[in-house]
Amino acid sequence: MPSPVTVGVIANPASGRDIRRLTTYASVFPTAEKANMVVRLLAGLGVLGVDRVLTLRDRTGVAALLLRALDTHAAVAAQQRWPQVEFIEQPISDSVSDTHAGVTAMLKAGVELIAVLGGDGTHRAVAAHCGKVPLLTLSTGTNNAFPDLREATVAGLAGALVASGAVPAEVALMRNKRLVVRCVDGPNRGREEIALVDVCVSRQRFVGARAVSDPADIEALFLTFASPDGIGLSSIGGAWAPVERTASHGLHLRFARPGGVGAIGAIGVPIVAPIAPGRVERVFMRTCERFEVGVWMPLDTEHGTLAFDGEREIELERGDRYEIALDWDGPLTVDVERTLRYSASRQLVREVANVAAHHK
Repeated sequence: MPSPVTVGVIANPASGRDIRRLTTYASVFPTAEKANMVVRLLAGLGVLGVDRVLTLRDRTGVAALLLRALDTHAAVAAQQRWPQVEFIEQPISDSVSDTHAGVTAMLKAGVELIAVLGGDGTHRAVAAHCGKVPLLTLSTGTNNAFPDLREATVAGLAGALVASGAVPAEVALMRNKRLVVRCVDGPNRGREEIALVDVCVSRQRFVGARAVSDPADIEALFLTFASPDGIGLSSIGGAWAPVERTASHGLHLRFARPGGVGAIGAIGVPIVAPIAPGRVERVFMRTCERFEVGVWMPLDTEHGTLAFDGEREIELERGDRYEIALDWDGPLTVDVERTLRYSASRQLVREVANVAAHHK
């Protein structure tokens, strides 16, 4: 008997609730909508043959609302096929370690795919542990550049086609770049972090509320890609020198301190970009260069913090020496549009749905 087609689901209960909801005009992403997105994802996955979904418990109500929806679906004997949902039993810490442990458990259980509902930070946390298992990305956070903003039902259909093998990996999946930062000397020697979109060298000396929101704090930016229609720190690169996700290089930008007209600190090219929802700011760019794959570059700074995908994480200590590189070892992700276009050309949804209905 063939093994059940299994998909993991990580729905970050904290995404869309960070400090930027107070300092910008970003919308709040409520718990109920996250649970509804998971339900819509289940509908897309189930109709095309995904048998089993593994997900996490939480204290904020996402899991409780999902359980209520599952009970309702079972009680009305709905015709639409949903996968069997199982909750991974692990301690709840209400921190990123829940995601790390959950992804590890999913890999041990043999998931074919992990659907991630969250922002850039959530996807970064999953990418650090997912290995070769592809990700289906869904945006629910703030300043998102990496995950897709799309309907969860449609994403579920594409995810099921990939998880079941109906659409070949070479068609459905794309490899992503990443930035790797490592400490090569000093008190934190050996520490290594990754970013999927951007690494910011911030002049702010303390992690504080984590979010990089003041343009005066930005000393340097390293970007894997920069979309002209993006938001967040990568939008600065997108406003000057857009770089596609598939491009063979990234960007390295350096900035002057802002100042008045004629001030020394204002020497540089002024760039206007949407660094947060409702906030269009001006920065003064000193240099913009291609950042090539495989080249380790020292981070020449003694003070401040390092931010990964928009959030400060490392406070630089005296004696620490960090370096950064760009590589192609980022996560595999589902190209939803390409997957469904391939499926439509071969009418795979109809065929796979018929097979799944007979195994209901």
